[in-house]
Amino acid sequence: MYIEVKDVCKQYSGHVAVDHVSLSVPDGCIYGLLGPNGAGKTSLIRIINRITHADSGEVLLHGRPMTDDDVRSIGYMPEERGLYKKMKVGDQILYLAQLRGMKRKDAEQAMNVWLERFELTEWKNKKLEQLSKGMAQKVQFIATVIHRPPLLIFDEPFSGFDPVNADILKKEILRLRDEGAAILFSTHNMSSVEEICENITLINHAKVVLQGRVSDIRQQFKKNILEVNTADGQAFNYTLQNGETMHDAIARLNKEYQLTGFREILPSMHEVFVESVKSSNYE
Repeated sequence: MYIEVKDVCKQYSGHVAVDHVSLSVPDGCIYGLLGPNGAGKTSLIRIINRITHADSGEVLLHGRPMTDDDVRSIGYMPEERGLYKKMKVGDQILYLAQLRGMKRKDAEQAMNVWLERFELTEWKNKKLEQLSKGMAQKVQFIATVIHRPPLLIFDEPFSGFDPVNADILKKEILRLRDEGAAILFSTHNMSSVEEICENITLINHAKVVLQGRVSDIRQQFKKNILEVNTADGQAFNYTLQNGETMHDAIARLNKEYQLTGFREILPSMHEVFVESVKSSNYE
């Protein structure tokens, strides 16, 4: 397990921002941190990055308490981007890479690979303010990952990207996962969660309201509905009756229709998110 958050609590002037939150992100995993605005996600991310400290609980890296020196092993891409608009793209990436402990020669080699990968090579000597928003966000991504940190934290990484560039970024995040990085991924885009997250923690009102594997959670929230297709071209949904198994339902439907296919309909993560947040609002 690369990073473990254990029973973390945080208050600001009497307001509870994080209330006994625990989660674990292993190496080679994309872990979704979800929740509505104001739920406590950003407060938790700031604690992991040691921007603020927890009132109680602890954050562990490979089983040991995290220290200030460990921040260099984190790549953090905040929702509010933080680059210098008047600085040249190449100078900026090199500056940030060296701040994170890279030698200039190594940083230059890595930067050139990333700039070529994102088709930004010709923009290396341009000021950031000359770039489009999407290109600037690619530069922010490069600055986040260039030192190959074992822990990556992305807060709304696809915000502002068109679908083509969002897909490019998604493929790079998956590649970083395959190379062994532990990735904490905060987003409101539930389709992205379904595509790339293996596990999630959903926070609402500072507390964990849902946690586990995405596949298991979708099964947990299923409504026992089948999508049925027939030989005469019909397609309809069928809801299992109390105590009825899928096998029973198919056998009964086969007596009425010539079935050509069926599948169990699982709820989307968007539906799970909405239902879980609404339920926790009334607890």
